[in-house]
Amino acid sequence: MTEQIAEMKPETAGVASTKPEAPLIDLMGGDLRRQIDVHDHGFVALCDVMPRLVPEGQTADMAIVQAARVSYGQGTKKISEDRGLIRYLLRHRHTTPFEMVEFKFHCAMPIFVARQWIRHRTANVNEYSGRYSVMPDRFYRPTTENVHRQSTSNRQGGEESIGAGTAGDFLEYLAKAEALYAEYERLHEDGVSREQARIGLPQSIYTEWYWKCDLHNILRFLSLRLDAHAQAEIRDYAQAMWDLIAPIVPVTVEAFRDYEMESMRLTRLEIEAIRAGGAEIDSTNKREQAEWQAKREQLGMDGARA
Repeated sequence: MTEQIAEMKPETAGVASTKPEAPLIDLMGGDLRRQIDVHDHGFVALCDVMPRLVPEGQTADMAIVQAARVSYGQGTKKISEDRGLIRYLLRHRHTTPFEMVEFKFHCAMPIFVARQWIRHRTANVNEYSGRYSVMPDRFYRPTTENVHRQSTSNRQGGEESIGAGTAGDFLEYLAKAEALYAEYERLHEDGVSREQARIGLPQSIYTEWYWKCDLHNILRFLSLRLDAHAQAEIRDYAQAMWDLIAPIVPVTVEAFRDYEMESMRLTRLEIEAIRAGGAEIDSTNKREQAEWQAKREQLGMDGARA
């Protein structure tokens, strides 16, 4: 019986033909990688995408539509156009079809950026190992204008630039930290193991990794790391990633911009305030009040402060 099955032709065994009517094109145009440099030593490079080959005139968005039509069957016939279906899926948060598209990136970034990035635990990651290899002599150092004063309202970040004097002190502090690399080299040459010699290196030193993730989780990453509240350095990497995937899934990127990146969510209290004529929300929480005021200004509501 096993031999009979093995000898059966594909159509006899129930395998339908999947040959496309149109010729196939490579979504990366035959490139082995597409790279955007970030800062002095960093980069985000797109190495591969799945699907890579699609019928001429299509993009990787087709894989999302394909998966959705299998999943929802007759229910999708009311939305005949692919773009409309993708917009419907994103608008109503039907996220599974977006997991059918995957991207693989090669990235180099300072360790402090990597430690924020790795918080998104939905990717397959393989990082450069300081145990097996010597850490490269590459460090991130911001410009004087990009040294920020600690925010008074946000415990995580900084907003406005700090004075040139203090910025200079900070850059001198970083230079001293970078100088430890010479000691790292010397100690390693004297026989200290790589895995221990690296302990004293600062977070400004660069690491790199391969990072593979499906589109749904990439969009979640981008929604957080392109936000104005994210640290400026990781925003630069997120923007590079956005720019690399945009030509591959243009319909999805357009819809995501409309429904997520440039949209607004309203809480129950905020909806009640709008129904009451745009008054203050019924909350004593100062942060909630400030967020509501910012939304009012964004909406151009009467009575909002300039």
